[in-house]
Amino acid sequence: MLAAGPVDAASATSPPPIPANLLPLTPPPADGPVMIYPSFELNDINAISDVEETFEFTGVLTLVWRDPRLAFQPTEGVDELVFQGDYQFDEVGTGWYPTVVLANESGLFEVNGVVLRVKPDGTCTLVQTINATAEFDMDMRLFPFDSHSMEAVFQLVGFNRDEVRFQPFPGDGSAVLEHRASLPHWHIRELHLQTREGAASYGADGLPTSTLVVGIEVERNSFYIRRLVSFPLAVIVLLSFSVFWMERSSLGDRTSVSFIGILTGVSYQLVMGDVMPEISYFTVMHGFLIFSFLTMCATVVINLWVGALDKKGHYDLGDSIDRRCRWIFPLLYLGGSVSMVVVAPLLF
Repeated sequence: MLAAGPVDAASATSPPPIPANLLPLTPPPADGPVMIYPSFELNDINAISDVEETFEFTGVLTLVWRDPRLAFQPTEGVDELVFQGDYQFDEVGTGWYPTVVLANESGLFEVNGVVLRVKPDGTCTLVQTINATAEFDMDMRLFPFDSHSMEAVFQLVGFNRDEVRFQPFPGDGSAVLEHRASLPHWHIRELHLQTREGAASYGADGLPTSTLVVGIEVERNSFYIRRLVSFPLAVIVLLSFSVFWMERSSLGDRTSVSFIGILTGVSYQLVMGDVMPEISYFTVMHGFLIFSFLTMCATVVINLWVGALDKKGHYDLGDSIDRRCRWIFPLLYLGGSVSMVVVAPLLF
């Protein structure tokens, strides 16, 4: 029987040291937070949903940082370590890397390709191809002349702003918009990056995490709506003013022409109800449709007024009203329609 020797109390209570092979799995030592230098290349915008207020995009997110623990002595023919694909990145690569999530994700976030490159001085470059759907606040008050600032908000998981932080590259080379990036009925104007503190705390100690915001400025191409609705409806409204050239005595014919225009205006409102999402506020298009509808309703009022004057024998007054309405109505309609397009951007 072996006798137990004396046990040091300090060694009995002290935890074992961290294995040396696990040290690279922690953030690299630094005076202050570890700086992650991001860049983003937008390949394409696949869809923009007016109903769900989301946009689907495809791009390449590149993160650069330095970890001196991964420095190595280059040899002949080997001046860089490359870990390509999910297996090499997850199983072969043993270094620490920042984990990024899309904070405003809306059901889709796929990383289709991963490449990690390590330089001899420990500079790491992580390249990820991302296909995702993000939510954004959509203000359609200027529809169909509206423009939007869409944002894809990436956040670092597991570390607060004092441990790991995004730091943009100097200059404007951190955001790249490919020339083939396009979307029907939309024009992509600008792509930019900025950093901010995350409202949600994914970091340690309850502190906010660092956030990378990819901003995409888009503008709707209004020609489709103008060709489908605005131009045909404007022609119909102008044609409805032909009642002012018709005989005073033909009140039934004049009223029929006006009501045909009114019913056409109602049908265009139904068409736009299928094109636009169900929103609770007015847009420029709503204003144009209602203005056109009320203008044609006003022709009915004039028809009844002229008809009443004709029955009372006031023929000269009825003719005078028709002559004035022949230029007052077109001028008011065209002036009001143009004013809505010009004034609306100043109000909203």
